[in-house]
Amino acid sequence: MPVVVREAAVPLAPRLPLRIDLAKPVFWALVAVLAVLVLLPLAWLAYYALVDQDGRLTLANFTALVGDVRMRKPFVVAVGMALGVGALSCAIATPLAWLVARTDLPGRRFIRMLVTASFVTPPFLGAIAWEILAAPNSGLINVAWRALTGAQPYDALVDIYTFTGLVFAIACYTFPYVFTLVANGLDRVPADLEDASAILGGRGWTTLRRVTLPLVLPAILAGALIAILQALTMFGSPAILALPAGFHVITTKIWSLFQYPPKPGLAAAASLPLLAVTVLLLQGKAWILGRKGYTVLGGKSGEPRITALGPWKPLAWAFVLLVLALTVLLPYAALLKSALTRNGVPGLTLHHFRFVFFEFSATRLAMWNTLVLGFSTATLGTALALLVAYMVARKPVRGAPVLGMLAMAPVAIPGIVLGVGLFLAYSHPHLMLYGTLWILLVAFLTIEMPAGYQQMSAAFHGIHPELEEASRVLGASRLQTLRLITAPLLRTSVIATWCFVFIGTIRELSATILLTTANTKLVSVIIYDLNESGDMGAISVLGLLLLVVSFAVVAIANRLPLLGGPRLPALR
Repeated sequence: MPVVVREAAVPLAPRLPLRIDLAKPVFWALVAVLAVLVLLPLAWLAYYALVDQDGRLTLANFTALVGDVRMRKPFVVAVGMALGVGALSCAIATPLAWLVARTDLPGRRFIRMLVTASFVTPPFLGAIAWEILAAPNSGLINVAWRALTGAQPYDALVDIYTFTGLVFAIACYTFPYVFTLVANGLDRVPADLEDASAILGGRGWTTLRRVTLPLVLPAILAGALIAILQALTMFGSPAILALPAGFHVITTKIWSLFQYPPKPGLAAAASLPLLAVTVLLLQGKAWILGRKGYTVLGGKSGEPRITALGPWKPLAWAFVLLVLALTVLLPYAALLKSALTRNGVPGLTLHHFRFVFFEFSATRLAMWNTLVLGFSTATLGTALALLVAYMVARKPVRGAPVLGMLAMAPVAIPGIVLGVGLFLAYSHPHLMLYGTLWILLVAFLTIEMPAGYQQMSAAFHGIHPELEEASRVLGASRLQTLRLITAPLLRTSVIATWCFVFIGTIRELSATILLTTANTKLVSVIIYDLNESGDMGAISVLGLLLLVVSFAVVAIANRLPLLGGPRLPALR
């Protein structure tokens, strides 16, 4: 019987989908976006500083800046204020960090949590809280002091409307930067070095002075520079406390140059030295943290050496409670008291809540604008930071590190300087964004880009590129790999970045104050406007609302990763 042999059908190899590498187009798109966000306002700032009204080059603005004592004095005052804030922040934060990181003080984790509350509190809101507490006539501290001592009606124990009061109020919300750096530095100091000092006969104080402090000195100095930088570029607290006291710092002076009659050229010229000082301070911080002389080398070391406080424990707790009371507990209590009471009316009342939410016409629009910009900035800013961090970390095209430089550049731009640049760039008839929410979105994206990029960049370093390479081998494009592989692995970091950007947006005032109009005001600007009219009850309600929203976002975000699957371990 003949055997019929049939040819078997050989399956064709699967055709891979046509892959289009979008790395280069995405790279150039990101370059264009970051250039618009960062370089365009700076270019207009330089242009207005160097030309006159007829468009001719001139140094008249800088001549006026140097020759007018009314312009020189705010610089001097601002520098003195910033140095005072740096010194006071270190004096508060360094012993507090040592007590929390290296002693047996009870409740150390709770203390750290309360200190981080200062990060969430907008500094301008803290300044208003200290107005309620330490205004010379109506401050709660002075009222209580006069009631207890029988002092004259206009005698004051403390006066927040002074240079010293301004330094103190700002330091209350800049010392956490120093605290965080110093506490982290103390956590990383190996116990072996301290044990060696003890073996060689060094007592506790000697070891602390000659071993521990030199190792954390770079962190202390870097924290001091950050506190100085924050104070030098801050607008809200000086505007609230310095202007009623009758003096300017440079940020409030730049703001005043936009009041009638506006002097944009002089404001631009005054912004450039502030920008230069900011760059120098950031370079100093990078130089200090980058020094090799304090780097600890070696293998695995023991746990940090914990000092027993013994009979000094009550004194240590007194210091901690004093710091927490002055920076967190008393300001929050003052806001709550002001929100729930009314002058001349005994007992608690909801009058201010009813006024803010149902009678004050500006509340709804300001809250809507704040939430829209907060969510939009957080979403767009996180997506932009994700793409930039991916391009820099994986380098799919040549020149990718340029994106990192552009993303970090806004760190050196004070908020008030960026506000001036954006106002000058987007107030022209051909590109009129002033008076819309778009100019605020551009400002917030620029201000929050460095923080978002830093967080996403650190997250990318915790993910090995082999996972992405395997996805590429199986036929996925770069964007598909980023969406399907990398982004899910970065879920926790993405959520943390989103929260960080959102909170930073709703508490921003320095750039916002120059860019808002009657139809685009935010809650922060409404609070500042109400402060000029002295309506502390309404201010307290709006301030508490900002704090509740901020803490709620953080609390919800901490739970979100648990809803989407297993949570990744913390990236180190």
